[in-house]
Amino acid sequence: MAGADYIIVGGGAAGAVIAARLTEDPSVSVILLEAGGRDRGVLFHWPAGFARMTKGVASWGWSTVPQRHMQDRVLWFTQARVIGGGSSINAQIYTRGNRRDYDAWAAEEGCTGWSFAEVLPYFRRAEGNDTFAGTFHGAEGPLGVSMPRAALPVCDAFIRAGQGWGMPFNPDFNGPRQAGVGYYQLTQRAARRSSTATAYLRPAMARPGLKVRLDTQVARILVAGGRATGVVTLGGEVLHAAREVVLCAGAIGSPRLLMLSGIGPADHLAAVGIDVVHDLPGVGRNLQDHLDLCVLAECTGPHSYDRFRRPDRTLLAGLRYLLFRSGPVASPLFETGGFWTTGDDPDWPDIQFHLGQGSGIEKGIAAVRGSGITLNSALLRPRSRGSVRLASADPGAAPLIDPAYWSDPRDLDLSLRGLAMAREILRQPALAPFLGREVLPGPEVTDRAALFAYACRIAKTDHHPVGTCRMGQGDEAVVDPALRLRGIDGLRVCDASVMPRIPSSNTNAPTIMIGEKASDLIRGLPPLPAASGV
Repeated sequence: MAGADYIIVGGGAAGAVIAARLTEDPSVSVILLEAGGRDRGVLFHWPAGFARMTKGVASWGWSTVPQRHMQDRVLWFTQARVIGGGSSINAQIYTRGNRRDYDAWAAEEGCTGWSFAEVLPYFRRAEGNDTFAGTFHGAEGPLGVSMPRAALPVCDAFIRAGQGWGMPFNPDFNGPRQAGVGYYQLTQRAARRSSTATAYLRPAMARPGLKVRLDTQVARILVAGGRATGVVTLGGEVLHAAREVVLCAGAIGSPRLLMLSGIGPADHLAAVGIDVVHDLPGVGRNLQDHLDLCVLAECTGPHSYDRFRRPDRTLLAGLRYLLFRSGPVASPLFETGGFWTTGDDPDWPDIQFHLGQGSGIEKGIAAVRGSGITLNSALLRPRSRGSVRLASADPGAAPLIDPAYWSDPRDLDLSLRGLAMAREILRQPALAPFLGREVLPGPEVTDRAALFAYACRIAKTDHHPVGTCRMGQGDEAVVDPALRLRGIDGLRVCDASVMPRIPSSNTNAPTIMIGEKASDLIRGLPPLPAASGV
């Protein structure tokens, strides 16, 4: 029976980090199992490849169940199936959230050791920032973080429009304050995507203690005598873990595998014909996600990257990138945005904007004839809570993903407020030379019923699911603050599923931070000293 000290299930944003950090000790052996394949091909490494990723490349192909509060809409739900996970297919936006997110984890959710001052050192350890350093940033970490290199003039106009509307300019969303409008930093190095596969795993691949197995799906976790002892692959191979099984399959994959292994709500497991190994009610509950609503506007001229949809121009753009690392291929298409509040506390933004330098960028969003731009608005702290459940005991069956969007009516109200804010920003004088008519929702869409119908039709996930193996205290917690599964020894969950509440931002950087902190917890190392002066 093959095995290692640690079996890591999932080579995504957190799993790749943990594999690389654990094998810094040459006496440690790790087997990393990833259901997806290699990040071969330019789409994974050229920044503009993101536009293809949301349309099915390197993903599981899952969708939500019909959303009861969205006129039974079924939403495409991209979940990565490739080494590096979401960090290999996302829009490369590097944001961490608000300090109050993490302070609430510690003070209100019982997550001792996870306050902002305590997690900031792990963000810094990961970060190789080519622009900022000091209290809030790291410059020597493996993850490349840089300023955009291919933003169009409409991006500067958008920033001026945001200022004209009332947001201050913010040069660093990950610095002393989050609120404002400005340029996002990107997980790129030398105008190439910096995923955890390239930044962490590839440099570690030569270590004799690390074995990476791709295209290997795990069917279940083995438990004997109250301890996780290893895993069984879909092909029937048994792999033994001498120390721990570390589950890093994401907010959908981790609860799914736990339940397939008989770990989860006993009533649900019995209903789908799975023997109960450990009754843990919180598994699969507490699903949270960011939902986007967009405004689409027609440009007055060739002011967006839509003009490069022509095959000859696409070819020329690729050649320019190869020669100079510039032009449209160097852009993930979302490089500017902002954070603002629907209330009266600008230090606690609850809406995030992403300006897309084109139309039809993501699956399900229309493209305009000629050139257009897209402004997305997302509610950052939804109150709605959904679930992940099994459709059957078959490990090959798709899970039942129910984010329960807008099940709390306050989320709908705030989402529509965010949409109204986005429409107002695009009408500001600074954008007048660049933008013509509003295509979506369209100037005629003004009353609540019409806006609701539009929102149900156009809404899409931001690809930020979290929370389904919640960290904390009490009966609903799945893992403790050391990320150990409650009730079973030798098993940890270390990915976005452990977040008790969704961060007020994109979730890639927080997931990488979890991987960094988890690696120290697993190794039994003392935590990095808490940051001061923040």
